[in-house]
Parts: sequence; C-alpha cells; structure tokens
Amino acid sequence: METVAIHTVVKMMETLPESTQNRVVDLVRDYLADLEDEDEWDELFAATQSQLQDFARRAHREIEEGKAEPMDYDRL
Repeated sequence: METVAIHTVVKMMETLPESTQNRVVDLVRDYLADLEDEDEWDELFAATQSQLQDFARRAHREIEEGKAEPMDYDRL
C-alpha cells in the first residue's frame, strides 16, 4: 500500500545521488528499528503496570514507616 506521503518521499529520493539514497535508507531503517523498540517497551510497561504500581505503593509505605533511608549516591 503506497500512500501519498510514501510516493512523495520516493520521488524526492529519486532525485538524490545513490550514495545519499543509501544513507537515507540506513537512517530510516535505524529509525524504524528504534520505533519498534519503543513499541516493545510500551507493551512491556503496560503488561507490568499493576506490578509497578504495587512496588511504588510498597516503597511509599516503607518510607512512611521509616524503613527506608535516602540514597547515598557516593556509595554506589
């Protein structure tokens, strides 16, 4: 399925030298891979949202009960 936007990009690409076309293709390929990674992370976070909320509630409760201490970044 070729949309108007894709057709426009193809026409623009055809005016570029082959080396530039290859660079653009590499950039688009990397960009699409990044988008897929982001989608994967979004799915993982959505699947574990209730767990994350439970951990946050537990941490908040432990802070209120004095069972937690501030992070000492010098000890990391």
